[in-house]
Formats: sequence, C-alpha cells, structure tokens
Amino acid sequence: MKSSIGMTVTEHMLAKQRENPEATGAFTRLLSELIVAAKIIAREVNKAGIADILGYAGRENVQGEEVQKLDEFANRTIIERMGHIGQLCVIASEEDADIIQIPPQYPKGNYVLIYDPLDGSSNIDVNVSIGTIFSIHRKITSDENGTLSDVLQPGYRQVAAGYFLYGSSTIMVYTTGQGVHGFTLLPGIGEFLLTHENIRIPERGTIFSVNETYYNYWSAEVQRLVNYFKAPDTKPAYTARYVGSLVSDFHRNLLKGGIFMYPADTRDPKKPHGKLRLMCEASPLAFVVREAGGYASNGEKPILEIEPEELHQRVPLFIGSKEDVELAERYVRGEMN
Repeated sequence: MKSSIGMTVTEHMLAKQRENPEATGAFTRLLSELIVAAKIIAREVNKAGIADILGYAGRENVQGEEVQKLDEFANRTIIERMGHIGQLCVIASEEDADIIQIPPQYPKGNYVLIYDPLDGSSNIDVNVSIGTIFSIHRKITSDENGTLSDVLQPGYRQVAAGYFLYGSSTIMVYTTGQGVHGFTLLPGIGEFLLTHENIRIPERGTIFSVNETYYNYWSAEVQRLVNYFKAPDTKPAYTARYVGSLVSDFHRNLLKGGIFMYPADTRDPKKPHGKLRLMCEASPLAFVVREAGGYASNGEKPILEIEPEELHQRVPLFIGSKEDVELAERYVRGEMN
C-alpha cells in the first residue's frame, strides 16, 4: 500500500470520512475548526518572547493556579472559534469552573469538547514546549444545550482525542479509534502534513518520567517502583527524562517508549490524590496511548474505565508502554517487593 506521508490533515480526515458511509462531515468540520484555533495559538506561542503575552493574567483558575496571559489567550481562542460552528452542544475547559454553554444565537450540535488550552504553561517563560490537549464525546442526553452529564463520560466513550505540541515545530497527534497519526505544521504554507503515520508505542521502553521532588510524598510502593527504575542492575536499564510539560513528556515516550508517572500525593493519608485532571488531561491521552498499543492506569485500574464524578476531578497517572505500566500497577498494588 502506498504511503500517505505528506498528505494534509484535511485530506487525511476526508479520506477517513469516505470510509464511513454514515459520516455527515460534522465531525470533520469540528476538528478542522479546532486545528484553526491551534494554528492561531501556535502563532502567538512563537512570538511569546517579544509580545506582551508573557506573565500572569492576575487571577487564579479553578485549580488555584495562576493563569498566565497566554493561557487566557489560548482558552479564549478555542471558545470563540468552536462556539459558533454548530457541531457542539457544550464545552468544558480546564480554566473554567463550570461547563461553557454555546451562545444562544448559534446552532447546537451533537458533540462535546473538553480541553486543556495550554498544558505546561508554567514553562512558557523559559521556552519549554507546551501544548493543547483535547477530548471529544458524543452528546448522551436529550437536552439541546448539553449538560454536565454529557461531559462526565468515561474515557472509553471518546470518539476522538489528541493534542497539539508547540515546540521546535508544531505537531498535531490525534486518534478517532482507528490508529494514531501525527502531523507537523509547515509554516510556509500553514498546513499540517502527515509525518507520523500509524504511531505504535514500543511494548516496553527504557525511559521513566517523574518529578522526583515529591519522592517523600509517595507511598512506599511507588518509591520502590522508582527505585527499581533507577537501580543499576535493572535490565533493560532505564534513563530518567522529565520535561515538566505533560504533553512533551508524553509525546517523547509515545514515540520512543517508556512510562510517565504522576503518582498520588499521600501527605493527607485520609485522601491521597493525584494532580492531573481526569477529563482534560489523563483521559484523552489514555485514549491516544491505547490506540497506539500502550496503556494508562491510575495505579489500580485503566484510566479509560474511571467513571468521572466531577468536572475537575484529579487522578494519579501512569501512562506509556504497556509492559511498563502493567509493572507499575503491580508495584502500586504491593505485589512486588
């Protein structure tokens, strides 16, 4: 079969649409508009060092984190671009405490968009790669305007998920449940071209990514897991690589193999919790990694099987090569000494 490397993302989506005789084109339009939003964000990211969009916006988001100006710009851009297209019934953003309704003057659709507008934004001012993570569901209620129930769906029900990585080049990686594909933005023509077709993550890697600053706040089981990865006699030998931007760490491990971990913080023994958000970070990346042959877990069960209880729910996350994540689960469950 002739390789399709080099085709535009629009051509790729239309080719997939033609394979489904029941497709109406609504999803293709939705994703196309999201791509436009990402191009606008990428343009601003690329000039962030000289434009007045660095620094804090003077408020905290629902997570209690300082919102940076570029964060705010990215969030507003996605809301404004996606709200009018007629394919969405409701939107949910990491930056907003509640779901975002489509303005009444615009038509409503049958899809739900959940996203993190700018993951890793604390790294903006030091020029580390950042990204946008997105998740798309179908509406499940009869309410035309969409409800919280349409948003709070388990990850296995996603119809698409992916991310845009703003780094030395701008890359889009997405899946609709039929393989994972990567596209690189060619600035001269403003098009995303297929550069990574049918991405498959190695079944086992040699990279572990975790912020060891929090070592003393992890359970003894997680500490033993990290010690295993660092032990000089571990075969194969592992290398520590940690950027601090989830999208960046995940993208590297997706291509090269390995595991990214953000374990539960046990400083409150009655309620240990993770840091990453289930709906807009863990779940979409779990869908991507599953379709690439990998696995994502909270240490006890698959991320995609978690029934969400609230919009900004946090979870521990172990994600990457299947064998590495399954090993992590065994450690977390106390099966490894």
